[in-house]
Amino acid sequence: MNPYQAPLSDDLLVAYLLGEATADERQAIEAAAAASEDVRMRLEQFRRLLEASRTVQQDVPPVDVNAAWERFEERVASGRAPRRRFGWLRVAALVAVFAGLALLARTLLADREGQPVLVAAQDAPLRDTLPDGSVITLNRGSSLTYQERFTGDSRPVALKGEAFFSVTPDKKKPFVITVNDVTVTVVGTSFNIRSKGGRTEVIVETGIVRVRQGAREVTLRPAERVLVQPGDTVLNVATANDKLYAYYRSGEFVCDNTPLWRLVEVLNEAYGSSIVIDRPELRNLPLTTTFRNESVDAVLEVVAATFNLQVQRGGSIIHLR
Repeated sequence: MNPYQAPLSDDLLVAYLLGEATADERQAIEAAAAASEDVRMRLEQFRRLLEASRTVQQDVPPVDVNAAWERFEERVASGRAPRRRFGWLRVAALVAVFAGLALLARTLLADREGQPVLVAAQDAPLRDTLPDGSVITLNRGSSLTYQERFTGDSRPVALKGEAFFSVTPDKKKPFVITVNDVTVTVVGTSFNIRSKGGRTEVIVETGIVRVRQGAREVTLRPAERVLVQPGDTVLNVATANDKLYAYYRSGEFVCDNTPLWRLVEVLNEAYGSSIVIDRPELRNLPLTTTFRNESVDAVLEVVAATFNLQVQRGGSIIHLR
């Protein structure tokens, strides 16, 4: 009776890969591999695991080789020709394949993904290209974390602060941003994400963006925005009424019938200033113009001349009245 009419055991395949199989065993395994895709796949899986085990020997936790071997033989010995005991190093490699499978899988995954990468903008905006060709622009004081290589079925990144994303299209591998408790998922598009004080704002320029918080999800299209705040029970999609959010990557403050309070809000953020509108009736004065790389004083000079206002400084506070 041919002992290899039954499915080939794992230990025999490993023995073959380690060079411990007899001539008859090698012939039988090679014939089985030529006839069966399943055998070929099993051999390839064991070959990869054995190669990986050689690179992570120092990371494998101590193993009781004798006990592991006894458990192994109890599982495979029934009804088979007796197996030889491999040399100690080969037994350790075999035990690593079975007992350390999870560890090896984690090691292989980490090797495929590479090391975590942190990109941080300090005192000025920073532009960077990700492994998939996507381009990000970080506002100052912001950071993005991602893996050195995007593997698996998505392209995950984590954002702190504010960034503009121009994502390379890949329908089979969506781009996923985690910020606060919000998840933003895209395939290929451009959009801005701003996180401050637990609030997350997403504004879309091109393409379609899905924004999720817990069980709630909305879909944004060009010129739409959503503001997600702690405690919100509903995600409301609104129209993005201006392009002032783009100031840090364009160097421009574009006002198109923009209320004065909105320009002041962005100026305070961009320059770290403390501008205050003293009179409520001034807040909604509409302004249409574009400031290009102007200082805050130059911008306020134009605003004051346009609306016949006074600009007064009191310590660190600038008053519009």
